[in-house]
Amino acid sequence: MLRCTMEPRFCETDALGHINNTVVPMWFETARGAVFELFNPGQDLKKWNVILRKMDVDFIAQIYHGQAVEIRTRIGHIGSSSFTCEHEAWQRDELVAKGSAVMIYFDFAQQCKQEITGALRAELEKLR
Repeated sequence: MLRCTMEPRFCETDALGHINNTVVPMWFETARGAVFELFNPGQDLKKWNVILRKMDVDFIAQIYHGQAVEIRTRIGHIGSSSFTCEHEAWQRDELVAKGSAVMIYFDFAQQCKQEITGALRAELEKLR
């Protein structure tokens, strides 16, 4: 499992005083950085090879400014050319949001999905 800490910024709050619901998907994407690094060491945009197919977020409790949020990420399903990142957001030892993102290993030059190699699959398995 991967863990990263987000410090909610004042600008991420909404008129109701809690973190806006558009922020959590961005935090989850930030948490996928270590996964992106597996597929593209150095994360060179000219060599980018992972795209988002689908994502969802369940908002469980309000998230507040001024208190750190831990994002926990693990790999769920691994297919032939896709995999699922499963995320949880925790604040004050409480699960406040969870979600998933289906990612596709993608060849931009050919504009098609590509088979996840054995080496990449082994790295993803370590994160299950």
